[in-house]
Order: sequence, then C-alpha cells, then structure tokens
Amino acid sequence: MFLTDMQIAERYSVTRVTIWRWRKVDPTFPQPFNLSPGCVRWRLTDIEKWEAAKAGGEVA
Repeated sequence: MFLTDMQIAERYSVTRVTIWRWRKVDPTFPQPFNLSPGCVRWRLTDIEKWEAAKAGGEVA
C-alpha cells in the first residue's frame, strides 16, 4: 500500500509541508517513490518501520 503526503500528514496531525521538511532534515525518514511525473508516494511498510525505530529510540 502506498500513501500520499496528505495521508501521512493526517496520520501525524501535521501539515504536508512538515512531511517534506522531515524528508530533508531526518535521514531516517523514508524516501518516497516517483510512480509517475507528479505522483509521489511512500510505502506504508517503510513508514511503519520508521515509526517503530522512532518509538524504540533506534536509528533505522
């Protein structure tokens, strides 16, 4: 399953801009995939792994 930046923003109650900022400043934040021009998505499994690493204090 793939998520949009809007879906990830809703998941964490932040803005879409924050998601892109996290991507720039946090090297552990999952990289998105370009499915087609203008269509960028994140894998749900990558987001869940990132969450687990953050919750456990680990660096992914």
